[in-house]
Amino acid sequence: MSKEKKIKVSAKYITKTFDLGKSKSEKIRAILNPMSKGPKKFWALKGINFKVYEGDVVGIVGVNGSGKSTLLNILSGLLLPASGELTINGEATMLTVGAGLRAQLTGRENIRLKSLMMGKTNKEIDDQMDEVIEFSDLGEFIDQPVKDYSSGMKSKLGFSIAVHQDPDILIIDEALSVGDQTFAQKALGKMNEFKNKGKTIFFVSHSLSQVRDFTDKAMWIQYGELKAFGSTSEIAEEYQNWNKWFNSLNKSEKTMYQEQQKQKQILFSEEQLIKEVKSDENLDDSEKQHLSKHIAVGDTMALSMWALFAISLLGTVFFIYQYAMWG
Repeated sequence: MSKEKKIKVSAKYITKTFDLGKSKSEKIRAILNPMSKGPKKFWALKGINFKVYEGDVVGIVGVNGSGKSTLLNILSGLLLPASGELTINGEATMLTVGAGLRAQLTGRENIRLKSLMMGKTNKEIDDQMDEVIEFSDLGEFIDQPVKDYSSGMKSKLGFSIAVHQDPDILIIDEALSVGDQTFAQKALGKMNEFKNKGKTIFFVSHSLSQVRDFTDKAMWIQYGELKAFGSTSEIAEEYQNWNKWFNSLNKSEKTMYQEQQKQKQILFSEEQLIKEVKSDENLDDSEKQHLSKHIAVGDTMALSMWALFAISLLGTVFFIYQYAMWG
């Protein structure tokens, strides 16, 4: 009997909203209006559901602005979801271009700092330092400040540091999109080592060929929705066909389509999300109730924050007025 795979990441109706930009005066008027719900929301993620198992290598595809990086930032802990349930069984390491490097420090100093932050001792770092530097291909630049590095050099350094921490879950966001092809092949080779060890990897790349070559599953995220999730060959073909359709449109048709999709992300609501949860046949009644309550509580908490801020602002205005009147 084959051993059942362990779930590494489970997401149930994960959402993320951002306030749409307004002028400061408009925001203040919205705060002072007791009937206001605050600024309009933009739903970067509109209720994402998936399960990823130990050893899965998942490619994430989608057009710019569809929520790919937002999802990765939530998986890595850099962002909190607005609502939903996210379970991660293991430590996740995020790898992006730059990867939180300190610009004033040298490459060597960044290796030590990042490694210390990831729990390594100075002795462990010393033992591994030469290996990290050699992998990065930075040569003498390793002792130059990172502020003098190109984006490709930063990517090399960030990747080299991350993969030598032996991460449990590796999250890669366009880290191989810059730099030379030789290093990209070396990086893919290192990632294949992790794949062979049964590590779980999330991989975002605009190169569909890289996704096809490296991953076995793929998510297609489109304007805040998980449009499809399945085998890489199947999803890559669907996404490629969609791109062919989109590129066949003229300029005005493309603009109209994009604006319509963005408008849907603005008009989406908690009520729609709760309706989706309650109609989900894969959830039992207790899960539906719990998730619906969480969505409603999240919205109430957001309104409460606006109310507290408004009260605080009014108190400050009153204090300034009193001070001006009585000196």
